[in-house]
Order: sequence, then C-alpha cells, then structure tokens
Amino acid sequence: MKTAPDSKRWTHFHSALQLAISRSAHKWTYEDFQECFTLWCKEEPHGAEGIFNTVSRHMEDQIHQSCENLFKEFNVRDSINILHAVVSEARVRKQHGDIHGKDVWRENLAPRAAVRARTVRVMESEVEHLRAELQAVEEENAGLYAQCEDNDQKQHVADAKTAELLEILDNVYAKWSHLPQDEIGVWALESAENVGFAQPP
Repeated sequence: MKTAPDSKRWTHFHSALQLAISRSAHKWTYEDFQECFTLWCKEEPHGAEGIFNTVSRHMEDQIHQSCENLFKEFNVRDSINILHAVVSEARVRKQHGDIHGKDVWRENLAPRAAVRARTVRVMESEVEHLRAELQAVEEENAGLYAQCEDNDQKQHVADAKTAELLEILDNVYAKWSHLPQDEIGVWALESAENVGFAQPP
C-alpha cells in the first residue's frame, strides 16, 4: 500500500530536530575534553580523540533513538501530518471566504467546547456500554453469591449429619466397650461349636 508523502511541517520539524540533536551531542568540543583529561590527551592524542568521537556519536545515536521511540509511541509523525492537512485546508477555506460553514473554527469558540461537542456523544455511548458491562458483571456476581450461599447451607447440613453419625458411632462404641468381652468370646465360641454339631455329616 502506497503511503502519502510527509508534509512540509513534519519535514521541517524533523530536520530541525536532527540539527538540534547534532548540536547538543557535539556542543562539548574536543578542546573541552582536553581540559578535563589534559595529561591523557597529551600522552595519547589519537586514542583520546577517538574516544571523544565515539562518545559523541553514541550520545547522538542515543538521543536520536529515544526521539524515534517517542515518535512511534505517540504517533507524532502522523499527528503532525494531520495537523498540516487541517491547517492547509483551513487556509484554503479562508481564502475562498468559507468561514461560516460547518465545523469551522471561530474566534469566540472555546477549545474545550469544540472538543466536548465531538467527544460527548462518543463518551455517552461508551458510558452506556460500560454500564451494560457493569450490570452483567453485577448479575453474574449475584448469581455466584447465591450459589455460594447455597453451597454453604448444604455444607452446614452435611456437617450436621456427619456430626450426628459420629455421635451415634461414639455411643455404639461406648456401649460396646462396656460389654463383657470375655463372656461374648465364650458365647461366640459355643455358638460356633453348636452350629458345627448341628450340621449333618
């Protein structure tokens, strides 16, 4: 897809920025560098100058890359191109005397009022959408809360039945513990013998 050429506004802005970056990166001259590292620059002039040039280029590249990252993050290039198109269109309309049309800027029109006129409808629609989502979430939460309450009630009932069964088992075990175990053993043995004698050969 063929993209539209950049506007003069963006071209001039970008060129001016590149020039400012270059000047800021090389504002610290080699003479300034020599004053800070006098002895080293005298002993190793070529090495010192190479380090100075490397640091300057690195600073310039870093500033340039940081600016490019900001341009991409905030879509600066397209925004400036759009601004240029809007300004150019406004100039043409003003030259043709078209100063009373729809969406035409007026001196007595406050910027906030102009922005609100365009954004209020969008914001109202978004608010309605968010309200619908909020209602759906609240209904879902209400259903989950009711389910949790029901599960909690069922858990209480299950705990009560479990406690009741455990109490019965405890009573049975207590009564069984008080029975004469020796007599029960003898009785069980005699019963087994009697059953054995009762069976036909």
